[in-house]
Amino acid sequence: MEQKRGFGNVETWVFDLDNTLYPHHLLWQQVNDRIRDYVATFLKVTHDEAFKVQKDYYLRYGTTMRGLMTEHGLDPDDYLAFVHKIDHSPLTPNPALGAAIEMLPGRKLILTNGTVAHADAVLKRLEIDHHFEDVFDIVAAELEPKPSKSAYDLFLKRHGVDPLKAAMFEDLARNLEVPHALGMTTVLIVPEGQREVFRESWEMEGPGEPHVDHVTDDLAGFLKGAIKS
Repeated sequence: MEQKRGFGNVETWVFDLDNTLYPHHLLWQQVNDRIRDYVATFLKVTHDEAFKVQKDYYLRYGTTMRGLMTEHGLDPDDYLAFVHKIDHSPLTPNPALGAAIEMLPGRKLILTNGTVAHADAVLKRLEIDHHFEDVFDIVAAELEPKPSKSAYDLFLKRHGVDPLKAAMFEDLARNLEVPHALGMTTVLIVPEGQREVFRESWEMEGPGEPHVDHVTDDLAGFLKGAIKS
């Protein structure tokens, strides 16, 4: 059995955003509804049909947007502006998480399939924005979402990250396959409240997979332990 990787040599801490730094059920319904509305209008279908398309493309392409781009020539700028125009006020400051992140030795970066604007709004509401060096978003990834290898390659190149000295925190196990193959220590986040979000069975998989080194439902507590390990 392969030994799980630790954090002793980690110099760069890479975090997904939604459902990793906060429980996504606090915002997801808004985003989910806006994606469905956009798909319905764009494809001129019913909301029920749009919902099926939304979930199908999310599974097959990594994001609904990438599916619409590939199969229907979507303008990504218009889509991104629409779906992330939400109310971030349900989020509240998380001083415990901020303190844990602050203690981590080295750089801290965000790698998200969302946008910089959405990430900035989330981080400011959580009051942890000052801990992060930069946000690498779907635009920086040239619109290729995780789990596409090109998204990670572009991220590593832009920020000069050595994957052998980095850790990746994610809520979807499939998004940890490439980071693990590249040599990163991987952590699967299973936050409280995730089952309140409409999630597919494949989204709930992963804790026992070989590309998942660690699993936690308490990110702040886990980070404190990681520092000591």
